[in-house]
Formats: sequence, structure tokens, C-alpha cells
Amino acid sequence: MKYGFVIDNRKCIGCHACTTACKSEHDVPIGVNRTYVKQVEKGEFPNTRRIFSVMRCNHCTDAPCVDICPVEALYTREDGIVDFDNNRCIGCKSCMQACPYDALYIDPDNNTAAKCNYCAHRIEVGREPACVTVCPEHAIIAGDMENPDTEISQLLAREQVTVRKPEKGTNPNLFYIDGDFASLNPEATDKSGDFLWNSQARGVGHYAKAAEKMMHTNDDVNLLNMTLDNDMQAAYHKKQTENPNYIDVLNGKARRVYDTPDKGILWGWEVSAYVMTKAIAAGAFLIPFLAILLGYEVSDTAKLWSASLSLGFLALTGLFLVMDLDRPDRFLNVLLRPQWKSWLVKGGYIITIFGLLASVWLAMTFFEIKVGETILLWITAFFGVMLAIYTAFLFAQAKGRDFWQSPSLALHMLVHSVMAGAAIFALVTLFTDISWTGLIKTTLIVALIVNLFTLITELTMTHPSTAAHAVVVMITKGRYKNLFWMVVVLIGNVLPLIILLVAPSAIMLVVTAVLVLIGIYATEKIWIEAPQRIPLA
Repeated sequence: MKYGFVIDNRKCIGCHACTTACKSEHDVPIGVNRTYVKQVEKGEFPNTRRIFSVMRCNHCTDAPCVDICPVEALYTREDGIVDFDNNRCIGCKSCMQACPYDALYIDPDNNTAAKCNYCAHRIEVGREPACVTVCPEHAIIAGDMENPDTEISQLLAREQVTVRKPEKGTNPNLFYIDGDFASLNPEATDKSGDFLWNSQARGVGHYAKAAEKMMHTNDDVNLLNMTLDNDMQAAYHKKQTENPNYIDVLNGKARRVYDTPDKGILWGWEVSAYVMTKAIAAGAFLIPFLAILLGYEVSDTAKLWSASLSLGFLALTGLFLVMDLDRPDRFLNVLLRPQWKSWLVKGGYIITIFGLLASVWLAMTFFEIKVGETILLWITAFFGVMLAIYTAFLFAQAKGRDFWQSPSLALHMLVHSVMAGAAIFALVTLFTDISWTGLIKTTLIVALIVNLFTLITELTMTHPSTAAHAVVVMITKGRYKNLFWMVVVLIGNVLPLIILLVAPSAIMLVVTAVLVLIGIYATEKIWIEAPQRIPLA
């Protein structure tokens, strides 16, 4: 048994009955949708047409949201329905990054993830999903696709169907008859503009929220101002003045006129900060370990600095991780109710084990215990490397973000940890004497060269999708270009490299360290934010 959906676009009239039925059935709050109807206009005035496409969870056979969820809040039932348990959810938003179809959202009432669950409670008593029952044109067909007697099975055998983003390998179980590329592919159209009747572009439920505020007032209302600010109104009226027949369907290009709003940056500064502090925590151990490995004399003072810095920045890493959760009160679910396919879980245990090992090393150094130190250092080094790179595998599980699928992301993370560790120990020289500053300088020079090579590789390699390429353009030529070229490349890499090669004095080493740390944070900010600005639906 495997349940699925067929959306017959030959019949859909865009009435939004499915949207409202879903909201009513599940008491979905204002501001979010489990099911919605996307509308796209195609053609050149006056020969235009509007396409309606019902968007929702695809109930994928190989659902990436299930694999990345750290607490099994999302799971696949035996009948193929991808369901969720909001009593487990920690609000990490990983599932939203993993879903290529933008099907999940954070419920504003309980701060947990939610989505279409095929009305599983209705299926269990022999009824159809609410959207199927209410559709006046029978444009939504649901049922067991493996049963040859069902309508959906016969439609799939008889009709040519389309799925969204088949290249993602998720094997979606939502099929479209007469599906249109301009509607199903989010990159085929620009975001809808800010006009009176497409209020979802300003946030789902925009008018409902405004109406709720005005319920108990007698104030006059300018409906146009509810949607358009002054600049938008001026631009709109200017276009209408220049062309009385103005509509946004120009030169036959399709445009979205009604769709779900952009959810914005799901992983914000907290994630950028946690990746940064994690890099410092790993690097603060790996640099002294490298010195010991190469035969340098590393004093007990330097060892204490190493262990203390690792533990301190590891604590900050945990703090930023918890801060990013929408349900921080459930953070321990990651360790106590783990779903082992998720790299968020594996990362949580790596952080915990590395912290314990660093604590043991701190205690052994403080009490001058040398027995077993070598074995402890090698084991800690292994977990230090894993601490540095595990985020690359977590981002790789976020299949919705193509740019994060880069094979060089693990090297990117490891090099940043080495750079951060060397930089932090360069700052330590302000407080204590370190006999291996030459190694710190050499390590920084090599790491900066490798980092520049990694940046060039990540940005110039052939990208597998237009979404990944769009991120590269955004970084090098778009909204992040100044931050990238001025801060990441110049301040964070080129300038430190020149200083280390031309004027490698003690004070300039400190200056270099500060510049390197600034560059690392700017890089992580861009690499985390930019891919999230590409629309998924």
C-alpha cells in the first residue's frame, strides 16, 4: 500500500477550496498553509492565461525531511504517508532546509514544524483527505497507488504525469496531469509583485491579520495602502501612466501572481555564529596537537589554554545551537530520543564526546598526569576533525539547498577550523609566551592559500543546478558582492597573507589573526544565508 496524490490541472479552477478545507480540518493558524494554490500568468497581452497549481507535501518515498530530522518528529508510515509528531519536534528547521518543495512551516502557535499529513486521521477511518472531498472539480485525486482498482492507480497508468524536481531523487508521490514547467519550477518565474489581490507576497493572511486588528475600530481604511507602500504605489502608477494596458506579463514571460510567501532566512546569525565558534573550538585543540605531532615543545600552560579555549567555545557553540531552536526546552531530545540518520544527532554526540575528552585533557594537564596522554590526544584529535567537518554533512542532508551539496564543503569547514585555531593562538601570544609561533605563522600561510583555493573551487566549479549557480552570482555579483570581495577575500584572506609574507612581526601576527577571524565569520554568514534566498516553491 502506498498513498499518493494526483493533481489534474485540466480541471483546477483556482478556487482555493482545498486551502480553506485544509485550514479548517487541521485548525491551521493564520499566516501559514499546508496546502495552497500557486497562480502563474503566461503569455503576452492580450493573449494571456493563468495556470493554477496545488502545492503541498509530496509524501516522498525517500523523504529528506525524515532523514535529517534529529528526533523522529517526521516519519514515514507503512502506507507511505509522511506524518509528523509535534510532541517530539525541537523546532530546528532542518526539515524545512531539506525539503526541496517548501512544504513545511513552523506553526506559530506551538513553534513546531508542520505540513500536510494526508489527513491521516481521516484515512484511518476510511475517508478521503479534506481537500479531495471539498474540491468542486475533482481535480485532486488521492488513494492507494499500488491498488490497480483505484482511480489514482488507473490515472497514473493512463495519463502522462509530471513531478516537481525529479532530479532531487526524493521519488515524490504527488503527480500533476498537464503540469506546467513555469508553475512547477520556482526558478522559471520571478517572485510575485506587491499588488492588491496577491497579498500572500506580503505574507500569508496579510488581510486577515489586518482585519483582525481593525475589528474594534471605526478608522477609515485605504485598501491600497494595506498592500503597497508609497514607493510601490508610485512605481505602479508610473507604469500605468506610461502604458495604459500595463500588466506584468511582458514579452511573453511568465510571472507569479499568487503564491506562498518567502519564509526568509531560516538559519540566521545564530547558525553562522555556531559554525564559527565550533571552528574555533576544534582549531584550538588541533593546532597544539599539530605542534606536539611535529616535535615542538608545548608547555603545560599552552595545553591549558588549548583545553580551556576549546571548552569555552564549545559551550558557546551549544548556546547558539539552543538559541536557534524554536523549542529550546526540548533540546535534550537530540541526545535522548535520537534519529541516527540525522547529522544533527551525530553532531550533538560529537560535540558531547569532544567536550568530555577536552575536559579529561584539561584535568590531566592541571594535575600533571602524563600516563595515556598520547592516546587521549589522538582520540581527541579524531573527534576534533569530526567536530570541524560534521556540519558539511548536515548541510548536504539539506537537499533543498543546492549550493550546500558542494563536495568541497568538508574541506571548507576543516580549513576554517585550522585558520581559526591558528588565529586564536596568535591572540594567546598576547598573554603568554609560546615557543612555536613560527608554526602558527606557517600554518596560517598554508591555510590561507588552501582556503583561497577552496573558495575558487566552490565558486568556479560546474554547478549541478541553476539554483546553485544563482547563489554564486548572488555572492560574486549580487547582494553579497561587497561583503564577499571586500571582507572575505581582501580583509579575511589576501591582506593577512600579504602581511604574513612581507611583515611577519609579533604585533602583525595579532593583527592578522583578527583579520582572519573576521573573514571566517563573513564567509560563514554568506555561505549559510545566500542559498536560503533561492525560492523552493
